[in-house]
Amino acid sequence: MSTEHSITVIADGEPLEGDLTLPLDAKGIVLFAHGSGSSRHSPRNRLVARTLNHAGIATLLFDLLTVEEEAQDTAGRFRFDIGLLADRLIKVTDWVQEVPERQALHLGYFGASTGAAAALVAAAERPGIVRAVVSRGGRPDLAFGALDRVLAPTRLVVGGEDREVLALNQRARLRLRHSDLVIVPGATHLFQEPRALEQVAALAVDWFTRHLVNASHERAGAPEGPGSASLRREVRHERAPS
Repeated sequence: MSTEHSITVIADGEPLEGDLTLPLDAKGIVLFAHGSGSSRHSPRNRLVARTLNHAGIATLLFDLLTVEEEAQDTAGRFRFDIGLLADRLIKVTDWVQEVPERQALHLGYFGASTGAAAALVAAAERPGIVRAVVSRGGRPDLAFGALDRVLAPTRLVVGGEDREVLALNQRARLRLRHSDLVIVPGATHLFQEPRALEQVAALAVDWFTRHLVNASHERAGAPEGPGSASLRREVRHERAPS
């Protein structure tokens, strides 16, 4: 059982619209940073969010840009401004922390495409707050200068057929302190292939369950999150050297 709320966060005078879903007895909350040309209505992110909600994790999907900015952004001036997007994600993160009930929830980021770069920059700026990051088809290379300051465990999920982005992720993860790279065989950039996006959602649940919900058990060496064994049979992991 979950409650859903439409919210507005004011960031530097600009209203950012969002959808907050809070499962009963949630133990963690994940903020979504969507990619260029997308919004909080992205069906791909909403599928992942629903899967997280079913696992008892709260989600906040919000628009990184205002309606006016989206309308004016024909040349990508705003959509590819990683500093702007990261700053707004930080503002929303701070808004989440303002309420004691939400502050008690361990917090993570789910970023897609350019949104993943914004999530990594924001994670570097909020090291004591952001506890886990998942990137779907992300562009961590656009956050290259911040990668070695990211303390949150980071999972990079890339389609096996998304070769250029895969190469960028392979290079970027070498600068991340705690990361793994998961390749979904046969998947392209948008994970439109059968069951590809469901695998992304399951991988996100596994990572956030481990590092948000069961963080204390993970440090004590508890078993991996739900579904880990079956996931290992379907995807290929590449771990960064320690």
